[in-house]
Amino acid sequence: MRTGRLVLAAFASLRRFKLRSAAMVVGSFVGVAALTLVVSVGGGVERKVLSTVRQIFGERSVLVVAGGSNLLTGPRAGAARLTLEDLEAVAREVPQVEAWDAQQILPAAPIRRAGPSTTGEGGPSATARVVGQTERSPRVWSRTASGGAFFDAAAVSSSARVVVIGETVARELFGSEDPVDSEILVGPVSFRVVGVLERFGTDVHGMDRDDEVVVPLTTAMRRLLNVDTIAGAKLLVRSSARTEAVGREVARVLRERHGLPPGRPDDFMLITDVQVRKMVGNVQRVLFLFLPLAAGVSLLAGGAISAALMLSSVSARVSEIGIRRAVGARPEDIRLQFLLESASAALTGAVAGVAVGAALAELAARRMQLGSVLSVRAVLLGLLASLAVGLAAGVLPARRAAALPP
Repeated sequence: MRTGRLVLAAFASLRRFKLRSAAMVVGSFVGVAALTLVVSVGGGVERKVLSTVRQIFGERSVLVVAGGSNLLTGPRAGAARLTLEDLEAVAREVPQVEAWDAQQILPAAPIRRAGPSTTGEGGPSATARVVGQTERSPRVWSRTASGGAFFDAAAVSSSARVVVIGETVARELFGSEDPVDSEILVGPVSFRVVGVLERFGTDVHGMDRDDEVVVPLTTAMRRLLNVDTIAGAKLLVRSSARTEAVGREVARVLRERHGLPPGRPDDFMLITDVQVRKMVGNVQRVLFLFLPLAAGVSLLAGGAISAALMLSSVSARVSEIGIRRAVGARPEDIRLQFLLESASAALTGAVAGVAVGAALAELAARRMQLGSVLSVRAVLLGLLASLAVGLAAGVLPARRAAALPP
């Protein structure tokens, strides 16, 4: 029999046995939809993680965090003391430290535009994260002002009431107006807006990093939090090959200043770019090994169902196979027909699975603010995996059908 006739016969058989064919299609559909969703979203998450890591850590950075606190969300109760004097001592005693910037965090504070609104009910308000940093922040954290200017060293030394606001805050308080030189209230304290931060977007935790305002570190410590400690700091190392050694030197200086005897654990935490790369590697393994493997299991389960259905089909179609053999069909023709039936059902489910998986991936990406995540790799992987499983599921039924005597 010619291949064209075998293809037509395969599709005719799928239409004739609708219930069996639907079960085979559903098995492939679920597996490919899950695979497309996982690979697409996983790729988007990986890009987001790498982008955030590059922006926050860089390739030659050491993060110093007070106690068990979180540098991005602020210290928790009971965190150990870490002071500006500690960081100044580190900068003096560790020559490989090229630059540093300290942080203090107020996780959420009421922000309001100063002055009455057009409705007479006061200016628009919002809640945002307040970050205290020094004038070295643009260099150390690689994020400066896209509009206006960042504050300078004089503003830090004088605890000036100036602020650089994120795009989300600017939009909520000022709409389309230019916020530079306007007044806002952070809690009860009045600040003058001197700039708008460069856009960052969301980080890997889903936190909107544009929904924050940056004030001079001393202003945050004295006027907003009334503390003399910092949450943490970022150190830039002169050579990326020296970050681990610099981390050990920083730990030595801090332990000496904090009077920690040998054997007593650190009351601070150090994170180097080497550790960050290991963490990123673990994330990549989860995203591109374990999650696709879990999705592949459902595809294999669908293939097992297809194989069982095709085997039962052979028993139910003995007379059809005998007639085909009697009129001249060869064993390889029968074998190819059953393989085509299995592969056609798998590909039909795969095409539908790719469409649904792609739609779900884009929906998830919008909710997670990952941008467009659908990739050619995800589509090809789903289709090829489905075809391979479909062919594998049809091998045993095809061999059994071909072995039946006329």
